[in-house]
Amino acid sequence: MTTQTILLLLIPIAYLAGSIPFGLLVGRAKGIDPRTAGSGNIGATNLGRLLGLKFFFIVFVLDLLKGLLPMAAASWVLSRDGAAADRSAMVNLLHLLIGFAGICGHMFSVFLRFTGGKGVATSTGVALGLYPFFTVAGLGAMTVWIVVFVAFRYVSLASIVGAAAFPLTFIIIGRLNGWDPFGRQLPLLLFAILVTVLIVVRHRSNIARLRAGTENKIARKK
Repeated sequence: MTTQTILLLLIPIAYLAGSIPFGLLVGRAKGIDPRTAGSGNIGATNLGRLLGLKFFFIVFVLDLLKGLLPMAAASWVLSRDGAAADRSAMVNLLHLLIGFAGICGHMFSVFLRFTGGKGVATSTGVALGLYPFFTVAGLGAMTVWIVVFVAFRYVSLASIVGAAAFPLTFIIIGRLNGWDPFGRQLPLLLFAILVTVLIVVRHRSNIARLRAGTENKIARKK
């Protein structure tokens, strides 16, 4: 089986993996339907508010893994073909489509009548799994998320700013590694921008509440 055939097969697999509503499954296991409680979202933040911090981390990690594992599998397949910088445009496109399918699966789950979460954890997993181009940039975006959250205590704000930092971090990392983010690696930059736009759009209600001063803040422990 050729590399491109394997990558093509991973696209629907990534979508189905992304579609698994771990937040809903964990919530129901604890007797709560997150779609009708709290903010109504199936993501880690709502589960954390409803069930406690432990469940935030459980759902976040599970949602991250469903983005990471298909991308890591694709990266492993591609590692057999030599230097990553020498990949063909078609191979890079297929790798990006695997990640995009996973993110779309989370946001528009086939198991939830094409509704879903906001895509932050799954997008982080996709970024970490697209080695080597996005891995360090993904870690950089996670660092920005942590800094903004610790400073302001708004998960939504941290998610938006972290997402916005992702393409900028990719450009910086690319320059430091001698890549060409505005040339050969331009599709990767465009993908990073697309992911940022998707996450920001999914947070539009949070943005409205942030502007109105009514967004929920995670209180500091005394």
